[in-house]
Amino acid sequence: MGVEHREVKVSDIAASTRNALVGGPFGSNLVSRDYVESGVPVIRGQNMGERWVSGEFAFVSEDKADSLSSNLARPGDIVFTQRGTLGQVSLVPPGPYDRYLVSQSQMKLTVNKELADPLFYYYVFSSPSQQEYIQQNTIQSGVPHTNLGTLRESPIPLPPLKIQRLVAEILGSLDDKIELNRQMNRTLEAMARAIFKAWFVDFEPVKAKAAGARSFHGIPERVFDQLPDCFTEAEQGLVPEGWHWMSIGDFVHVVGGATPSTKEETYWKDGIHPFCTPKDMSRLESPVLLDTQRLITDEGLKKISSGLLPSGTVLLSSRAPIGYLAISETPVSVNQGIIAMHCEKVSNLYILFWAEENMDLIKAHAGGSTFAEISKRNFRPLPIVRPPVEILLAFDSLVRPFYEQIVSNLRESAKLAEARDTLLPQLVSGNANL
Repeated sequence: MGVEHREVKVSDIAASTRNALVGGPFGSNLVSRDYVESGVPVIRGQNMGERWVSGEFAFVSEDKADSLSSNLARPGDIVFTQRGTLGQVSLVPPGPYDRYLVSQSQMKLTVNKELADPLFYYYVFSSPSQQEYIQQNTIQSGVPHTNLGTLRESPIPLPPLKIQRLVAEILGSLDDKIELNRQMNRTLEAMARAIFKAWFVDFEPVKAKAAGARSFHGIPERVFDQLPDCFTEAEQGLVPEGWHWMSIGDFVHVVGGATPSTKEETYWKDGIHPFCTPKDMSRLESPVLLDTQRLITDEGLKKISSGLLPSGTVLLSSRAPIGYLAISETPVSVNQGIIAMHCEKVSNLYILFWAEENMDLIKAHAGGSTFAEISKRNFRPLPIVRPPVEILLAFDSLVRPFYEQIVSNLRESAKLAEARDTLLPQLVSGNANL
């Protein structure tokens, strides 16, 4: 049966130590010129949003941190966003630093560990009910924000400590598996990227053959035997003899999209087809699109000249900003902020990594007065090396298992996240059976 939770205020679970519940320093006490190359990390908005405070940190000197000792956070503390993306909450991890400085836009709570488990309360503050409370109690004057007084008075459940730890263990184990999948995907992406660079940027197999090698890892012997052992000069640079430069527009089918009127219900209500925008791509951890936030109807699809693109299409955000990349794992339509590459006769992984490797070139061909945008007209002539079919097939067969594992991990993580999000409100409210 469920366990009844009595309700308390955040101030009731704060540690009895000084500055257990505190915000960041006053504005003039921490400015950009205080930042140094290394030292004590500063927790800013970009370091929030995940279970653990993470990402690229700014630093202050040890002396500066000492002068702001009342604004320090340590492992196990809970950090909240005070202004900016309200509702963000993260835990200070057990390493690699033993203290952090909280920025002006954050607040931190050190809990009384005889009453409260930090991980449990991370999940409490991530729960829908608590997020709703934060939004309902946002101070709207000026830039929307909250403050220590609101946080201090916020109502929260207080189950027995044993129950808190059990709930934290259940939800934490799901997040641990999601994080393990995320780390595995980073490794697999790096491996595939390294193979692409070795084969098609540094031309290591051809160089190895020129040096007298009789084989190269990952390339079948019959394919290696067909490789040239010298290079030819071209306007775009050296390429292995027999390989060719061509335009990306001649190599794959390049199309763009559009957005049918959002005021026309027949285009959107009860939509069934994924409709991708750069915003969908911005939230991807790996270059794989499994779903989209919006769905479009058959009637809406008729308003997009590129129609429904097949699964396996490579997507590139062409504005706001340029550079998000993904392979769609579902048939998808796209808006005007995306260039789509249909790779019917070539490995989509080769095209994905080509675009990633040549992103500076892509951006250099952008125009636009309001924001940078690369048009299909400017994109299609960009140069790409066309290796022999056999080498492309060998590359694809080598890296395809990596990609398929990445997709499998993402699907598993999505199911784990769904289970976590379903359990979260039940467990933190005490309505679940434990």
